[in-house]
Amino acid sequence: MSNSPLVTYTKLSPNHSGRRNHVIDTVSIHCMAGNASVETCGALFADPSRKASSNYGIGSDGRIALYVDEANRSWCTSSASNDHRAITIEVANNGGEPDWPVSDKAYAALLDLLTDICRRNGIKKLLWRGDKSLIGQVDKQNMTVHRWFAAKACPGDYLYNRHGEIAAEVNRRLEGEEEPMDIAKLISEMTNEQAYQLMQKAELHAKTLSACLVPTGGTLGKGCGKWHRGWYKPGAPDETG
Repeated sequence: MSNSPLVTYTKLSPNHSGRRNHVIDTVSIHCMAGNASVETCGALFADPSRKASSNYGIGSDGRIALYVDEANRSWCTSSASNDHRAITIEVANNGGEPDWPVSDKAYAALLDLLTDICRRNGIKKLLWRGDKSLIGQVDKQNMTVHRWFAAKACPGDYLYNRHGEIAAEVNRRLEGEEEPMDIAKLISEMTNEQAYQLMQKAELHAKTLSACLVPTGGTLGKGCGKWHRGWYKPGAPDETG
């Protein structure tokens, strides 16, 4: 199990339970309730007497820190069962209660980190309904908040009220990623006839492309389609496709 490549600062905390007993299928966004740097937050989590930690932290400057490896359960949400399945993220606040707002840089970094977490852990989509009764039902909601497990305001109204917006943006990014086509697998599953037809089409396409790729300054042959700025220079209007 890997950690995020977006991390720029690491201060591993002793405050964790070791290996998770559940696959990662949830994210929990927290607020620091203060404008701590990633170094300051890391120093706090390094103190065994605090008995607290998170997997990641984000400073108001947008830097991302690692405090507990993703493979391990952090002590963050006042719920062992939630922390065993959730990646926990503490975000610094550039304002106070009751909203506990975060900076634009921290918010942008949060979106980047969540997208990366989902991608690496096979979370296809973030789901948010703001419904405490759906805890653990990840097919309906896979985002949780600290206030559901303890008498706390975390993650603050600023982030809490934006959970739907956060999910929508992360999902937009995830949906925009097309899985690479496995050409070898595709060909191996073809019949001989299908493979032959594919080769014929590829040869025809290669010949057509070769006829169209003229040097800069030349003209584009009729029937070749639109000219490309990097390869062609348009000639007469009827030669630009």
